[in-house]
Amino acid sequence: QVQLVESGGALVQAGGSLRLSCASSGRTFSSYNMGWFRQAPGKEREFVAVIIWSDSSTYYADSVKGRFTSSRDNAKNTVYLQMNSLKPEDTAVYYCAAGKSGVIRSWRAYDYWGQGTQVTVSS
Repeated sequence: QVQLVESGGALVQAGGSLRLSCASSGRTFSSYNMGWFRQAPGKEREFVAVIIWSDSSTYYADSVKGRFTSSRDNAKNTVYLQMNSLKPEDTAVYYCAAGKSGVIRSWRAYDYWGQGTQVTVSS
């Protein structure tokens, strides 16, 4: 069982930065791919980023590539999403998720989810 708790969401002006954190209580945290997803009102949940458990390689949605960076600290059972150059269209509830499937861009492939943290970017 993996329990996830996100933090770090806030209201920020366009062009600003935020760092989201996702802390896990599970002992097997290091063996899970850790994904970030977001959901804006009226929209489907969409893939943002993932960091792979085996080699910490990262993959990003085209919409955030070059602006967002995901990292993990297995010793702290925590994954991070550094978000720079934020845009109003980044406004959403951000979720972290843990999974072992190779289908890393689909939210359906993840087994455990946090409660989400709100990110609001004002123009």
